[in-house]
Amino acid sequence: MSSRRGYPSDLSDARRDLVKDLLPEPSADGRPENHPRREIVNAILYLVRSDCPRRYLPADLPLQQTVYWYFARWE
Repeated sequence: MSSRRGYPSDLSDARRDLVKDLLPEPSADGRPENHPRREIVNAILYLVRSDCPRRYLPADLPLQQTVYWYFARWE
């Protein structure tokens, strides 16, 4: 578990269980991921819920470029 503060938009454990099968599996080849999938989803939900630009993501969430890359890939 990370030491970052929680946000109201974060996934609860019950909601994470509902969406975990919808996310693609990490690739077995290539470099390992730097951020857990849950943190990426939390950052996307933060942006959607707060309706703020990507550059306003709090520093304790993954970088805006990383979040956008996953969002565009999963869309």
